[in-house]
Amino acid sequence: MQLIEMIVLAVIQGIAEFLPISSSGHLAIVGAMLGQPKESAAVEIILHGGTLGSILVVYWRRILALLISDRRVIPMLVIGTIPVVLVGLPVKAFAEPILKNTLLAGCMLLVTSSVLVMLKYVPGGGLQYARMRWWQALVIGCFQAVAILPGISRSGSTIFGGRLIGLRGPDAVTFSFLLAIPAILGATVLEVKDLVEEGISGEEVTLLAIGALISFALGIFALRWLMYWSDRDRLHWFALWCGPLGLLVIGLHFAGML
Repeated sequence: MQLIEMIVLAVIQGIAEFLPISSSGHLAIVGAMLGQPKESAAVEIILHGGTLGSILVVYWRRILALLISDRRVIPMLVIGTIPVVLVGLPVKAFAEPILKNTLLAGCMLLVTSSVLVMLKYVPGGGLQYARMRWWQALVIGCFQAVAILPGISRSGSTIFGGRLIGLRGPDAVTFSFLLAIPAILGATVLEVKDLVEEGISGEEVTLLAIGALISFALGIFALRWLMYWSDRDRLHWFALWCGPLGLLVIGLHFAGML
């Protein structure tokens, strides 16, 4: 992989991981345009590790509170992570190519667009995430598990799930990104382990480090931007990007151009 390719993928990951437009879908589409580099799966996970750092920086006070005073939320995060583990491990082991399918990404971008439109009409309730019941955390976790499909926005689907079970708007956003921490951390650790076992050159380490740094920096910007738009109840505006892009990708696929 060339430096310019890494920069492009890192920029996409850093911006699209938190905005409700699906980083996995965008990476699958751009990866196909770049010729699907064989390291793309490892690269994607490392870039996710960079955006994990963004969550830790933006939400460090909330995370510290979880460890000190809001420990009840920790089991909720564990429960919410179970569905993505049950879905993600088998997919990685037996059906990983599906995660790079551009036709699927295009179709799922249309689903994300529909979810974002519906988000406008699901304002949420008055529930705080620290007072959730276990089944409510599990429901949000199921929405996160669905987002393993390319084109389904993890942030969009989990925020939508949070509002459905009655979370306040800001609490749905906060729990969505707290829930991302164990999922991204687990996937990153597994991928780093595989890379170490397979062997990796110094040049590859440098490229991965550059990508992670770029996705980290842009992730902070994108996460704060999402919080800004969420506070103003305008997340449905991102449907105007996901819908047309999904149709374009489907059209390019059947035209043999993607």
